[in-house]
Amino acid sequence: MSDFSTRAKLTTEFLGTMFLSLTICTASVLSTAGILAPFAIASTLMVMIYAGGHISGAHYNPAVTLSVYLRGACNRSDVAPYIATQLAAGTTGALIALYVLQPEGNVEQLILQAGPAFAAELLFTFALAYVILNVATSETTEGNGFYGAAIALVVLAGALSVGSISGASFNPAVTMSLITSGALSVEDSWIHFVPQLVGGCLAALVFKAQHD
Repeated sequence: MSDFSTRAKLTTEFLGTMFLSLTICTASVLSTAGILAPFAIASTLMVMIYAGGHISGAHYNPAVTLSVYLRGACNRSDVAPYIATQLAAGTTGALIALYVLQPEGNVEQLILQAGPAFAAELLFTFALAYVILNVATSETTEGNGFYGAAIALVVLAGALSVGSISGASFNPAVTMSLITSGALSVEDSWIHFVPQLVGGCLAALVFKAQHD
């Protein structure tokens, strides 16, 4: 982790996660970007990663924070503050989208088939965390300039591939924004939360097995 203060790291995590969630809620949930929503989301994630990667690691995702911690590249004392900040930022992004940017917008609730949606969230959360561990925490790729693009392209690929199946969250903070916006019911939220956390943990296990 960087030597920046805890305040700087948490501010960075809040801003990055908030803008990611805000973009998802406006571009996708409220359909301001139509079929281009995945590109808006991936673009926002990429620029926020480049803006904050050197400060906080630019996790912007509790599943990623868990994965990076299990991999051994995040201080234990940072885990709970990061996750709390990310979840608060996801909620904030949704509230801004709903009550400031599109107060008259219509939100369609996601209708999920548990099995396919669970599998989609598991697979692409794993892919996201696995790529992050390899391009942003590995000594062999240290100092590369492509890490932000690589991470954003995983999200873009996931959104285009399984967006209609699961909503393409891959991120508990984004799932919080979907719940806050009314796009995802609390009853169905386990279909996101469980595979996201499992996917992050599995990515760390695979990374460590490959690099031991």
